[in-house]
Amino acid sequence: MFKCSPAEEAEPQDFTCLCHSPAFARLNALVEQRFSRRAFLTGAAAISAAALWPGVSVAAIPAPPATPIAFTNIRLFDGKSGKPIEGQRVTVEGNKIKAIEAGSDPMTEGAEVIDCGGRTLMPGLIDAHWHSMMAPIGMIDLMTADIGYINIACAEEANRTLMRGFTSIRDLAGPSFGLKRAIDSGLTAGPRIWPSGAMISQTSGHGDFRLPYEVPAEPTAPLSRGERLGGGMIADGVDEVLKRSREQLMLGASQLKLAAGGGVASNFDPIDVTQYTEAEFRAAVDAAENWGTYVTVHAYTPRAMQTAIRGGVRCIDHGQLMDEETARIMADKGTWFSSQAFIDNEYANPYPEGSANRAKQLAMFAGTDTAYELAKKYKLKTAWGTDILFDPSRTKNQGALLTTMTRWYAPDEVLVMATGTNAELLAMSGPRNPYPGRIGVIEAEAYADLLLIDGDPIADIKLIADPDKNLRIIMKDGRIYKNTLTA
Repeated sequence: MFKCSPAEEAEPQDFTCLCHSPAFARLNALVEQRFSRRAFLTGAAAISAAALWPGVSVAAIPAPPATPIAFTNIRLFDGKSGKPIEGQRVTVEGNKIKAIEAGSDPMTEGAEVIDCGGRTLMPGLIDAHWHSMMAPIGMIDLMTADIGYINIACAEEANRTLMRGFTSIRDLAGPSFGLKRAIDSGLTAGPRIWPSGAMISQTSGHGDFRLPYEVPAEPTAPLSRGERLGGGMIADGVDEVLKRSREQLMLGASQLKLAAGGGVASNFDPIDVTQYTEAEFRAAVDAAENWGTYVTVHAYTPRAMQTAIRGGVRCIDHGQLMDEETARIMADKGTWFSSQAFIDNEYANPYPEGSANRAKQLAMFAGTDTAYELAKKYKLKTAWGTDILFDPSRTKNQGALLTTMTRWYAPDEVLVMATGTNAELLAMSGPRNPYPGRIGVIEAEAYADLLLIDGDPIADIKLIADPDKNLRIIMKDGRIYKNTLTA
């Protein structure tokens, strides 16, 4: 399958040609035995790595089913009503759901039948605040490691994210454009990604990760490490905000993210500070709306949230320090509240005791209960995400963080939030939506992103927290990435 060129074969060599090496011979035999030419062309790089370096993990992309698939004998959770439906059959054809029918209706001719044994079929989970390029990498590595290492580590985590049942994520800061492309083109497994690109931040803001010795910057100073990576972009004033917003849209942002207030992970901005002016927010909003999409902001405090909303921002991420006046404004404007189950529990990401970051974190934790109470009182459009940052040991808790939401909502409400409701937020990207079909629901013509749960997650939502054991089938885009029913 692989050969030297005639010139290479004719020319005397002081070394063995690569195609005659034992490792390459093993690779050639592996490819000829296991893969078609087309499959090889789409996954050659990954296969080569696995053959030559057996320790490298490869996220395999399953072939699309050759025939329609009919899931029978299911308890259906459709991502909309919150109530399970018995006696249904779901048929998938290609990458879409073809039909939801009564079990007694005629079967699709030629379909492969999967008897689900009364288990729950539900839409794939959606994390509306994920950091594909920051969750699995510690901050020191992110700021110092080679970008090649970072990309490989994050590709591995993308596969694990999918194996936890998260078939879609909204990426809210980080250089995830390349990872998204690799997933969409079949080079590696992972969820659908709605990327924001770099978080746009003012000088001294939540996205300014420069060290004090780098300030003040010379007028001709190069971009900082965080900017060169695409983690955050510093922009001051209307003109710079407009430029940086347009750059992220050019790179492929589905939506824009700005820092509107102080943060926990950032070292030099107190949590109470307000960042950006109404005019600066309006510049980003104008850029986004010209592209048919929207702006979300990192914000905790009422002043930060209200300034952003006056500037036209359509989504607030976090909002743990929200007050009643802000909740009323959000309800009147129809502003989304995309928040997280941030409390000081076993799933928290604690900063060192006595540090300024820890003090900010505890202040934010203290507001979470009130924020969700206000969101329920004013019936805010509420989405859910995790926002795991800089700690690869905690990404495994992605599903467990979802179950923590039962502190404020019933299990069926939590599951609808993480499927159908989060999908509505993602759809706000309009023409910038990279996957324009329906997700988060089980209905005809929606994408076939499905999970089969061993049990009833409405009765026991903690099933979601142990995906290795309880997710029996994981399907994304009509392809089955995991099936342990026959194992």
